[in-house]
Amino acid sequence: KCRTGPLDIVFVIDSSRSVRPFEFETMRRFMVDIIGSLDVGPNATRVGLIQYSSQVQNIFSLKTFFTRADMEKAINSIVPLAQGTMTGLAIQYVMNVAFTTQEGARPLHKKIPRIAIIVTDGRPQDRVTEVATQARNAGIEIYAVGIQRADMNSLRAMASPPLEEHVFLVESFELIQQFGKQFQDKLCGVDMCVAQDHGCQHSCVSTPSSFYCECNPGYRLNADGKTCSPIDACADGRHGCQHQCISTRGSYSCHCRAGYHLNQDRRSCSMIDYCSFRNHSCQHECVSIPNGHYCRCHSGFTLQPDARSCRATDLCNGVDHGCEFKCVSMEGSYRCVCPEGQQLQADGKACTKCRAGHIDLVMVIDGSKSVRPQNFELVKQFVNGIVDLLEVSPHGTRVGLVQYSSRVRTEFPLNKYHSADEIKKAVMEMEYMEKGTMTGLALKHMVEHSFSELEGARPLSHNVPRIGLVFTDGRSQDDISEWARRAKESGIIMFAVGVGKAVEEELRAIASEPVEQHFSYSADFTTMTHLVENFKLNICPEEGKGVTEIRSPCECEALVQFQTNTVAILQSLTEKNILWAPSLAQLTARLEGLEKQMANKK
Repeated sequence: KCRTGPLDIVFVIDSSRSVRPFEFETMRRFMVDIIGSLDVGPNATRVGLIQYSSQVQNIFSLKTFFTRADMEKAINSIVPLAQGTMTGLAIQYVMNVAFTTQEGARPLHKKIPRIAIIVTDGRPQDRVTEVATQARNAGIEIYAVGIQRADMNSLRAMASPPLEEHVFLVESFELIQQFGKQFQDKLCGVDMCVAQDHGCQHSCVSTPSSFYCECNPGYRLNADGKTCSPIDACADGRHGCQHQCISTRGSYSCHCRAGYHLNQDRRSCSMIDYCSFRNHSCQHECVSIPNGHYCRCHSGFTLQPDARSCRATDLCNGVDHGCEFKCVSMEGSYRCVCPEGQQLQADGKACTKCRAGHIDLVMVIDGSKSVRPQNFELVKQFVNGIVDLLEVSPHGTRVGLVQYSSRVRTEFPLNKYHSADEIKKAVMEMEYMEKGTMTGLALKHMVEHSFSELEGARPLSHNVPRIGLVFTDGRSQDDISEWARRAKESGIIMFAVGVGKAVEEELRAIASEPVEQHFSYSADFTTMTHLVENFKLNICPEEGKGVTEIRSPCECEALVQFQTNTVAILQSLTEKNILWAPSLAQLTARLEGLEKQMANKK
């Protein structure tokens, strides 16, 4: 078998009237013998066959058959045309039709040899020189096989150089089969990949007179024609992976960030529900977050140091009570109150929005590793609590947000969103950065970029207050003094909010004068709701003038409650024979008398 590599071969057989029937049979056997020596297949050698006389007839094309048995059956079914000898017309058909990709020829860039084997017994009745030159220039290698009466000059005009390797003259049809064995050796030739140092990085493919290099699947051939480079299937951006695309030898696979799993579509990602594993040990509620979970307590309870169990607490400090101005705790409940001159709204929580004037507010929040994911969710709630205080609009208050750790990232500038709902949605979608605490770098970014007119700050000539709020939970890893000073010198009113291990000295260095009104501290993330109220009283000072309602314990409502509780206690004691019945009656009468006196005073 010829195993020097894939070929595209087209037999061009002369079936003019000068070829007698028994002579045509020897031509059939010649073709069958040649095909029998080839490694035939769609990815190996492909074979086509045309016959010609005064016209050209396609017997089968390069894409028709891929087994020797099918080809042999088609060869044995040929009916000779028995007319003239238009060899030039046949070469024209080979060039324009037979070796096109539509008919099964492999593209030229694959460098698979295109070979035409012309077998004729006479002189052409048309011109062959010019059309044969065109065919050779188109990349077709032509073997010219003449039998008996063939014209040698015509054979030489058709064949490819060197002529001694491409022109053959067989004395008679009887000798063509013997010639076929010699022609097989000529067609297969020397395995050029073995005969010389080919230099191919992956694999070498031999052709009858040369070779070419091929790359393994997942690689492409470089311009030098020998070395190979991996194909980056992710580079074109059409992979559709939601998180990450990983290139793997001509293909790719989608991966998800930590804390997410790949969905069935193999492209999109969903957050892993760690709470569904039912091993969290949370006393009340489990909340899933990327890379883990945290425990949350019901309203009126505080999470304990073990981060799992809950204990009842001061509701105003332990739950998100939602009071806009102030929360007043009561036993097992709470109520909201408003400043003097303002009415509590129907929701029992809201008062009046801050109307101290329009401001440009940029919040700079600490996203370092020490904050931890569950606390970062509380920081988001803190930010949105401040947003709830403000009347956000393009011509009213504008809000920008910056997160920092070892680097600084603008989450959104002052001119990005024009409503509180848009801002709160963007805050909840913000991703936690982790890593270090470069507070000084964050202050520099705020001064140079966040309060620039390019990012939405209004010109200083408009006299719109510029307020910067820095939120941190620890000591800065760089110097803050210079950029804290520059911020205040540039007219920015600076507020500093610290939680946990925040350093008071740094908070005071950041805060504007008077310092006591511009910095706040909370020992724990879960009890920092009062920080929002402190901030509101400082940016909306007229709302701090109100007086919280203090109800007298002697008022009617309090007296009735006292009476009810006392009667219940006395009744209990009586049932236990601790007090006599007459004593209970006397006490009850006394309480009723007090109640009447209060009514008369009203």
